[in-house]
Amino acid sequence: MNPLLEEWGAPFGAPPLDRIRTEHFAPAYVRAFADHDGEIARIAENKTAPDFTNTIIAFEKAGRLLARVDAVFSVLTGSATNDALQLVEREMAPRLSAHRNAIYLNPGLFARIDALWQRRTALGLDAEELKVLERIHLDFVRAGARLSPEGRARMDRINQRLATLATEFSQNVLAEEEYVEPLSAAEAEGAPPSLREAMAATAKERKVDAPYAVTLSRSSVEPFLQGIPDRALREKLFKAWVARGDNPNAHNNRAVIAETLKLRAEKATLLGYETYADYKLADTMAQTPGRARTLLEQVWAPAVKRAEEEREALQALVAEEGGNFKLAPWDWRYYAEKLRQRRYEFDEDALKPYLALDNVIAAAFDTASRLFGLSFHQRRDIPLYHPDVRVWEVRREGQTTGLFYGDYFARPGKQGGAWMSSLRDQEKLDGDVLPLILNNCNFVRAEPALISFDDARTVFHEFGHALHGLLSNVRFPRLSGTNVAQDFVELPSQIFEHWLEEPQVMARFARHHETGEPMPRALRDKLTAARHFNQGFATVEFLASAFVDMDFHSQALENYAPISLQKAALAGIGMPDEIVPRHGAAHFEHIFAQEAYSAGYYSYLWSELLDADGFGAFIEAEDPFAPEVAKRLYDHIYSRGGTRDFAQAYRDFRGRDPQMKALLKGRGLESD
Repeated sequence: MNPLLEEWGAPFGAPPLDRIRTEHFAPAYVRAFADHDGEIARIAENKTAPDFTNTIIAFEKAGRLLARVDAVFSVLTGSATNDALQLVEREMAPRLSAHRNAIYLNPGLFARIDALWQRRTALGLDAEELKVLERIHLDFVRAGARLSPEGRARMDRINQRLATLATEFSQNVLAEEEYVEPLSAAEAEGAPPSLREAMAATAKERKVDAPYAVTLSRSSVEPFLQGIPDRALREKLFKAWVARGDNPNAHNNRAVIAETLKLRAEKATLLGYETYADYKLADTMAQTPGRARTLLEQVWAPAVKRAEEEREALQALVAEEGGNFKLAPWDWRYYAEKLRQRRYEFDEDALKPYLALDNVIAAAFDTASRLFGLSFHQRRDIPLYHPDVRVWEVRREGQTTGLFYGDYFARPGKQGGAWMSSLRDQEKLDGDVLPLILNNCNFVRAEPALISFDDARTVFHEFGHALHGLLSNVRFPRLSGTNVAQDFVELPSQIFEHWLEEPQVMARFARHHETGEPMPRALRDKLTAARHFNQGFATVEFLASAFVDMDFHSQALENYAPISLQKAALAGIGMPDEIVPRHGAAHFEHIFAQEAYSAGYYSYLWSELLDADGFGAFIEAEDPFAPEVAKRLYDHIYSRGGTRDFAQAYRDFRGRDPQMKALLKGRGLESD
């Protein structure tokens, strides 16, 4: 019995995650590969002239077993992995790539698709049908379908190797983040109460023989760097954190990066592009590396100027306290928090009692209800892969629109960071297929879990992605939900963050976890006043990673030395010594553990340009929940997936193109 191959009898056809074991995946993949191969062969070898039904719709319906097996596998390798599952992952990565290559490099199949594309205007297709035909045709072209037989064979080998390298990179980073630093009571002395509680919880969970502990996940390290007075300890943890993937051990990623960059450059050359960045951005809103870099440079100058001002203020605070040292990267967060407390008379520990995780989740749900008419009903009859996970049935206008899974806590075997994934995408080819959407975060488990305001923003951000999947209302899987341009995909997530700060939302949900009292107005006002504090630092560390990413993928070199390339990229932009990139090359999972964000980390800023300007529509309406604006947001952004040109979709929502001033204002970087 293999639950991956059975009919799924759980409510809404949810997968039996409680019964799926590592040993089920290999045979399930073998069966799924064979089924999909047969379906593709029937399309490619069909003697009937190609038409939309026997080619495009048939292609969209093919591979459903593989899609569901791979979706479950991807969720578990990210959220609940182990040595055995990682072994399967290493074995399957090249096989999955080979399987995909065999489809997209199939001459007979492409000939049918190309024949339809050539006469697309004469087929009588509606707008969505025309878009899916154009999209699938472009997928084949960008995969190498027009290459010579020799070129297709080389592309196949490149893609298989890249898949293996991406898996190695991800597993290396996870191994490095499993590091645990035990701390004595003396070493934790002077830390804020919330940090001590979190470190005590980590020590208990990781079974450390010490009262406190910290890991190298961002959610653990950043509060540590912000709250630990011991400078030597901060330096030790900071250096361990930024060295992930670059230590002299079996998990060093330098060789992985170098080979990845070389193969990506060769792939782009095979497809007729000068660089990999040219190849990747040709299928985005930005279209060219030059346009993406221009956006980064427009924000870089005011960001560096603000960061230099922040640095001088922090250095002055060091001197005032008698510190005879130059501000270092491991000092920045600590002294920034002290300065924020001085300037605005509050700190994170004053906020956290009012930011219980469950209340923040409820606030996100309520915001979605007021904007889009959704309701959320917790289900306890849906199979789960871990006790941490919760599931809600999502309804709209009396109809179930999908299931939302929330997995919010850090634990061994779970990748760091925060992300949205899908166990099943919405579609309508054979009736309404409901989406099954998952959010992952990595907060420290506690009762109750009290989180920072930045963590609360992460909850809203990832839930914005989830809504993009849950509200999808399209016909074809290829165009569903988050299957959009990389520099558009962050718009639904980032615009949703704005509602967290809305006074209406804060007043209802920012309540003390013990007394239920709302956050005092004075504290909310201080939070608002401090909104732009340290934004120079935050913007510079992000932009530095985006520049490094673009430089990595904009060069065709014989020898890719990643750390040297990173240093050169940072020197080229004049990176301040006291700040490091948000993601160092050796643990930059966005661009090396996957291909989606490669030459695309800039897309967060591109989408921020859209979201900052887009939320302005609600501001102009003088109502953060203005019904007519919310309807346009649903109609043109959240529900339409990839069914239309993305620049036009934004114009249909906003009535015009976005304006840069909104982005600079949102980050507090406007010129005086």
